[in-house]
Amino acid sequence: MNVVITGASQGIGKGIAERFAKDGANLFLVSRNMDKQAKWQQELMEKYGISVSSFNADLSRREEVFAFADAVLSAWEDIDVLVNNAGSFVPGSVYNEPEGQLEQMIELNLYSAYHLTRRLVPVMMRKKKGHIFNVCSIAALAAYPNGGSYSISKFALEGFSKNLREELKPYGIKVTSVHPGATFTQAWEGFADQSRIMEVEDVAKMVYAASSLSATACVEDIILRPQLGDL
Repeated sequence: MNVVITGASQGIGKGIAERFAKDGANLFLVSRNMDKQAKWQQELMEKYGISVSSFNADLSRREEVFAFADAVLSAWEDIDVLVNNAGSFVPGSVYNEPEGQLEQMIELNLYSAYHLTRRLVPVMMRKKKGHIFNVCSIAALAAYPNGGSYSISKFALEGFSKNLREELKPYGIKVTSVHPGATFTQAWEGFADQSRIMEVEDVAKMVYAASSLSATACVEDIILRPQLGDL
């Protein structure tokens, strides 16, 4: 199995990479700082006997998305799973957030997935198989105070995911929207009550499980929240 994961140097993306590696999947990983995870990548290869390739890129820049996609296509003829996880959160309200914040959120949280998917999906279409996961957020399902442009961008990613699901049905390609609530990543470091936040491994296990179903079944939405509810 060949798996492409964006935003893979930390948090949810890193957790998903580790779960697929455990099952023997070959990985192609990208983030702005993948070079800082060279030791971890080597450990995955030695422990699981897989190949791990990585690429440094700022996926808010279309030309860097294309460069990464071209690297993947040069290395692999088959892509089984694409996880569009790259993204960032900047709090704010629509009425007072800095000028340009909407563009910043859209460029990374939406356009990265849009451009990378368009570049890689023809490989899946030719093979009549594949699975695309778009890591959205609880913020894509319900607005909340101080969500601002982040929430807008995640609503847009959810729309992209739903549209893609309908378009790719005839090609045997599955599309799943992933909506995690508060998950223990760098964004939550220092938060006092760890029991109120999910573990990265929870999200990774659900993504992996959805990818493991038969060709006749598709999990369209994965919604995970802390046991005690949203923060």
